[in-house]
Amino acid sequence: MKLYPAVQKVWLQLTGGLMWSGVGVMLIILASRWLGMVIFSETILLLLAGVLLASAIYFFGFSKMAKKNINRINAYQSDRVCLFAFQKWSSYPLIAFMVLLGIFLRVYSPIPKPYLAVLYIGLGDGLLFSSLHYYAQVAREIHFVE
Repeated sequence: MKLYPAVQKVWLQLTGGLMWSGVGVMLIILASRWLGMVIFSETILLLLAGVLLASAIYFFGFSKMAKKNINRINAYQSDRVCLFAFQKWSSYPLIAFMVLLGIFLRVYSPIPKPYLAVLYIGLGDGLLFSSLHYYAQVAREIHFVE
């Protein structure tokens, strides 16, 4: 018996959006805890730096990656595709590296956590906003939006 969790393409789009949103929210929550360690005025500056970084990450990186993933999923010939194909197979080692790097930074980094929060806000917001592309595609496919 061969296990092949095939789903319709709309489920791939939704899975991609949920994964990107989930990781984004997780990073934002971690960052918000670390920002609680500093005084309010410093929090505002670090938060602003994180949002600026998020804008750059969104516009120059993650939004383009999300759109490529959406187009790649739409280009599949079959209506049913492996559930894990919401990301390119070649992206999985990069994801594993990023997870390990995130763990390393949280546990072993000499960078103070409030400053590390800037990176986590940038990545988290970039992922969260880019996930909206997936949800828009899902809405188009189920005819909520024309």
